[in-house]
Amino acid sequence: MDTPEQAFHAMAKLSVDRPCDFSGIEDYKMIDREGGIQWPLPALATSAAGPASESVPAPANVSAPATGPASNASSMAPGPAAPAAPRKIVRERRLFEDGRYYHPDGKAKFQFGPPQPIPEPVTPEFPFALLTGRGSSAQWHTNTRTGKSAVLRKLYSADSLVEIHPEDASRLKIAAGEWVIVRSLRGQARARAAVASTVQPGQLFMPMHDVEVNRLTFPSYDPHSRQPSYKHCAVRIEKEKAA
Repeated sequence: MDTPEQAFHAMAKLSVDRPCDFSGIEDYKMIDREGGIQWPLPALATSAAGPASESVPAPANVSAPATGPASNASSMAPGPAAPAAPRKIVRERRLFEDGRYYHPDGKAKFQFGPPQPIPEPVTPEFPFALLTGRGSSAQWHTNTRTGKSAVLRKLYSADSLVEIHPEDASRLKIAAGEWVIVRSLRGQARARAAVASTVQPGQLFMPMHDVEVNRLTFPSYDPHSRQPSYKHCAVRIEKEKAA
């Protein structure tokens, strides 16, 4: 593959019949023409007049072309093809508005379970609860895409940050902007302190977009969704020692 659009087409083929199917997006020109396209958009979801499922098949009883003196090869030759009408896309579509879900019987499945205790409570050695989440609107997940944009990189800190409540910062003599070390049972991460009242005393917050955060988080998973428990683990924070 030589271009991003070629990779896009390969991904579109792989998406067929999956919940994220976007095989109905023909090319980048179609995306520009529509001003963006909501997906999923299967190939059968678009046609010149609307949903392809409403298209009418060609009649089976079409008479054969007339032959004879009044007919010749030139009259039988096909004329110029009519330009194809641009596909129309139903906007503001809603998932599952037809009442069918991604299961053989079409019904939704709800999983219930009793509340579980925190997988790693704080201790005297690790007295802070570390919370992780989105750091800014300019970052997405692990920054593998947004980190490549020079414009987006200007909208968030180049250094890893950890938010700490003013009371905790004062007690530990940590100043805003100072380098600190956050430690858990699994590893440590270096970050700049951001003193903020947006976290409660006894809590720390770090954006999940920095790879260093994965050295700290607790490796437990939801038994149904397999979603990792990245939002809470026990840590301690200390000022970085001078070299």
